Amino acid sequence: MRKEDQLADFIHGIRYEDIPKDVVEGAKRQCVAICGAAIAGWKSDGIEALANLAKELGGKHEATILLHGGKVPAHAAAFVNSSMARAWDICDHIAPGPHIGAATIPAALAAAELIGGCSGEDLVAAVAVGTETALRLNLREDEYAGFDPTGVVSVFGSTAAASWLLKLDESQIMNAMALAFNKSGGSFQSHADGALAVRVIEGWTAETGIECARFARLGITGPENWLDGHYGYFFLFGRGRADTAKAVDGLGDKWHVTDLNFKKYPSCGLTQGSTQLALDMQRQHGFTGEDVEKAEVLVPPFTYKLTGEFRLGPNPKVDAQFSVGYCVANALFRPPVQLAHFEREAIRDPAMLKYMEEKVSVVIDEGIAATREHYSSDLVVTLKDGRVLKGSIDVPPGTPAYPMTEDEHRQRFHDCVGIGDIPRVTEKADEIFRYLKTLENAEDVRALLSLL
Repeated sequence: MRKEDQLADFIHGIRYEDIPKDVVEGAKRQCVAICGAAIAGWKSDGIEALANLAKELGGKHEATILLHGGKVPAHAAAFVNSSMARAWDICDHIAPGPHIGAATIPAALAAAELIGGCSGEDLVAAVAVGTETALRLNLREDEYAGFDPTGVVSVFGSTAAASWLLKLDESQIMNAMALAFNKSGGSFQSHADGALAVRVIEGWTAETGIECARFARLGITGPENWLDGHYGYFFLFGRGRADTAKAVDGLGDKWHVTDLNFKKYPSCGLTQGSTQLALDMQRQHGFTGEDVEKAEVLVPPFTYKLTGEFRLGPNPKVDAQFSVGYCVANALFRPPVQLAHFEREAIRDPAMLKYMEEKVSVVIDEGIAATREHYSSDLVVTLKDGRVLKGSIDVPPGTPAYPMTEDEHRQRFHDCVGIGDIPRVTEKADEIFRYLKTLENAEDVRALLSLL
């Protein structure tokens, strides 16, 4: 059987009871993270404008724009909600960079409204199936080669989730996925330049899921050989080097959802380890930011290209999120790291900018990429008393090898609620969290939309 057909058969055939308990828990954890991230991001730069535009453009009232309210066509709701969930960059992720939950969950919620509601079990199953599908198609950093992994691969997660909930048959699912392949794209240049396009690309991936599922249901076809064809996914994006067997190996029996990482800090995944390392070294050696003469962050070339430079432009939050220099300076200068440190005023704080400019440098270390992990970095701190301290980290917090505790997940959710500062949501924060933690028990997930 062709890989394309195997994936379609998997998406069509999975039921909630087929999904292992740890995968169910992983999908629910994604829902907690994404709902928290959306609450935090509802008023972030550009989001209110996107929500207002969707309502101004109008159309059939199919799905809800979270937090802002109002109903719009399902694909438009998925787009706005996904962009909102990515604004703080504190959602799930995996090397070398795709953010899958922020696409898959908004698409699944919009699809749930399209069909008149669904159970919590069905929403969890759709999220798990969508996430697993995207993870199966995830590539290595050298294969993406500058394409935004989110823009390339998360479209398959949102499309699989929407297709599952809309109950497409195998042939329709194959066509939906093939159409999604034609929408894959996006560039890491958006991240490097601090553009709001980072969150818009995320939105497009959720929007695409709804559109492609609906197109396929109408009989619109995509290329049959969208994976293995001469000009298929593995040729265009895998560059002939991809492990194509991974897409279907053990499909349905072996799940990768539990491999996901969760952000402890509101910044790029490539900055998570360095941020943690700076905090750990302070605690271990008992110094403060004032004691630092200089700090040198050593990172592999891939990390430097994406986060090695800091340029304060019109979108300070994105500039800071994708700057390992800012993240390390912030951790040293004003620990512990808080979401508020990535607000416009905190980023532009003259004392903070002066500290980063005078104390912190980021340099490329080719050896890290050759011998260590994707997220690896080193930190050399020279103190004013002459001591030189060296630290290394290969596994950042929030990864399966260094997991966040349940208390940390809960605290991050409440931190997102706090930074969102919506009184009606703050009052219900505990209720929303409990709902998400027991999502499989929900009779109709549209109750979640009412809570939000």
